[in-house]
Amino acid sequence: MALNPMTLKLADFDLSPHCGFLPDPDPLIHLPHSHIFSPLEEMANNLPKLLAAGILRNEIMRFSSEMLYPMRAQHASSTIFEYTRNNNALVRRIKIIFDYLGQAYVWGENPPAQTIPAGFAGFWYHISQQAILPPILSYSSYVLYNWRRIDPQKPIALGNLAVVQNFLGGLDEDWFILIHVDIENRAGVIPAAIIGALQALTHRHIVMLETYLAMITLSLESMLKTLERMPERCDEYIYYTRVRPYLHGWKNNPSIPDGIMYEDVSAYRNKPQQFRGESGAQSSIIPSLVAFLDIRHKETTFTPYLQEMLSYMPNGHRRLIEAIEQLSCNGYSLFNFVRARKQDNPSLYDAYRSCRNALYNFRKKHFEYVGRYIHSQAQRHTGNPTAIGTAGTPFMTSLKELMDETRFE
Repeated sequence: MALNPMTLKLADFDLSPHCGFLPDPDPLIHLPHSHIFSPLEEMANNLPKLLAAGILRNEIMRFSSEMLYPMRAQHASSTIFEYTRNNNALVRRIKIIFDYLGQAYVWGENPPAQTIPAGFAGFWYHISQQAILPPILSYSSYVLYNWRRIDPQKPIALGNLAVVQNFLGGLDEDWFILIHVDIENRAGVIPAAIIGALQALTHRHIVMLETYLAMITLSLESMLKTLERMPERCDEYIYYTRVRPYLHGWKNNPSIPDGIMYEDVSAYRNKPQQFRGESGAQSSIIPSLVAFLDIRHKETTFTPYLQEMLSYMPNGHRRLIEAIEQLSCNGYSLFNFVRARKQDNPSLYDAYRSCRNALYNFRKKHFEYVGRYIHSQAQRHTGNPTAIGTAGTPFMTSLKELMDETRFE
């Protein structure tokens, strides 16, 4: 059965009209008190101190051998997973803790770990299966579900936001994450506007289509204003040396060329696994807009990577992007619709151009920051290379191409 824009509903993609890709209600920030959750959360809360003391790996190995590994033989009601049935917020919170602890286990000491210990590896794998995400830190755990409002009655915005989970902590790490949270909030209307625009396109309703395009343009301009604030409290050197090293994955990484072994995870058949590291490319904002605006990027060696990033996004977000792409290829191409009416409806053409160039401006600023915060930094450790991104791909040339292809005259 062919997909129809009129059947699209935000709730089907785990989205709300105002929060966009951020959760609604706000993320869960504490686990229920239990003999399982309490020591796990205590370890996560102490993560900066355990890293500073150089004892995190010992603590995780002890926790795995004394608690998590023996639980494998117990009844399901005694495990974490009995608590998480039909509770997405709890799954997300548990996954954040495993993602941070697992990531810190690998990168928190030199040399990087090659193996995740049994017990911890099994639970990390299974909670990730519940979240329909790989067992590695991704953007959803790092940004989307990793914040709280300081005053619950005030908006989701810089000045009223705090990070829930850190690696080392500090102003620069917090600011880097919170800038992204604020951007996601300012993009909150975009999913609803895209669906509304596709429905307006279905009915050939030009005025409504222009209105939705204008909404998205204003949102992109607001996102850019937040992005421009990154240097206020996130120093380039501190980001590169203290924040970025914990975000790398184990695919195409020179420090872990074969990937990571997840001990006692039968699904992996005793073979090391390669997963991409956390990246802004795992945010759903830009891919959804690229699909909606029907921006056709050239096929390059970078193209498979962008497609792969979909598997690191929350399932509902991923399905929305796939739905927009499918519609664009099956008679609902916004670009073709606008281009065919350039003479008869110049205001629609202008609205499309403004929207697309607002996206270009956002990508341009992002490209500038990638150059400043990563590419221009002096590499001091093979585990934190400047030539590839945290997700393990060469990026400068590819990002420049994507940016240039977005611009619209």
